[in-house]
Amino acid sequence: MPEENPSEMIYLNNAATSWPKPPGVRAALGDSLARPVFGSGRTAGSQGDDFVTQAREALTRFFNAGPEENWICTHNATDSLNMLIHGFLAGGVEGGPCHVITTALDHNSVLRPLYEQEKQGRISLTVVPFENAIVSPPDAVLNAIRLDTRLMVMSHGSNVLGSVQDIQAIGEILHEHGVYFIVDGAQTAGHIPVDLGKLPVDAYVFTGHKGLFGVPGTGGDFTSATPDRVTPMRFGGTGTDSFSLFQPQEMPEKFEVGTPNYPGLAALAAGIAFVGSAGTNAIAAKAERQTAYIIQELAKESNMIIYNMTPPHLPIVAFNIAGMENDDVGGFILARAYGVISRIGLHCAPPWCIRHSTGGERLCTAQSLLVYHR
Repeated sequence: MPEENPSEMIYLNNAATSWPKPPGVRAALGDSLARPVFGSGRTAGSQGDDFVTQAREALTRFFNAGPEENWICTHNATDSLNMLIHGFLAGGVEGGPCHVITTALDHNSVLRPLYEQEKQGRISLTVVPFENAIVSPPDAVLNAIRLDTRLMVMSHGSNVLGSVQDIQAIGEILHEHGVYFIVDGAQTAGHIPVDLGKLPVDAYVFTGHKGLFGVPGTGGDFTSATPDRVTPMRFGGTGTDSFSLFQPQEMPEKFEVGTPNYPGLAALAAGIAFVGSAGTNAIAAKAERQTAYIIQELAKESNMIIYNMTPPHLPIVAFNIAGMENDDVGGFILARAYGVISRIGLHCAPPWCIRHSTGGERLCTAQSLLVYHR
């Protein structure tokens, strides 16, 4: 079958995990496994590469944000969001339960931790609606702020619609009201230029296996000059201050415990180097051309339902075929007959999909980004 042979496959599921990986990423991953690991504080010797530091240095340069120790390495964006959300709220808010804001375009990695906090009576939650089913406007965020609002968590880019939120304007509004701002950059890191040195965010979350070309099991977050606002939620070995039975408060050991994913971080540094050499603007320009072509061709069919703004900010196309189930379209026709790998279902974004899609509240998406390096 076509989908079983990579040479015959058309892979359009890069919003989930990017493929194929650049040669340098595959080489870095293999090299890291071919040699012993010399982890700081865990190994007597210095004959190996410090993959953790290399990854932190690469992130600092790429996103223009430091100090390096404020880059926290985790398993993925979901892991970082849980750490930040639960850690911020665990610190306690004067006056009891506080108010938190998110948006109806967000992913379950944001929504589920917040709804769990609400279920436990620790927060009240406002979900900001979207304008024209695309973007949550800054004015809507402003109108949602209350006297007890302490936190907002939102996605930078939608994994369903490819729309990018105005986090510059939103962040300025939130900071004027003393609201801590966590941004989920899973869909934007590597896809579009992100300069954290200029953006008013308190924590920015990324994943390694999407637009940064790394492998699954890598990700993290950058916390700005106020990491003390977040309480550690995990405790254990750090390779430092081992006489103490309490978690170190220095960064990054405050939030990093256990043995790091050394091969994954080696691959992440190589993936960031590749994006830097190709140029984020060049990547975005080619992705825009590919996306415009796909939408143009799909729109020629009268029974095609396309949900994106035109053109979308990110190379994601969300569509259905009228009268057909999306799993038949994506899972059988595209995949089995043509070897086209797309995404079907609710996309871990139930508020938007349930409200706006047809055909059983599910839809197909295709992301066309990553063919330029082959």
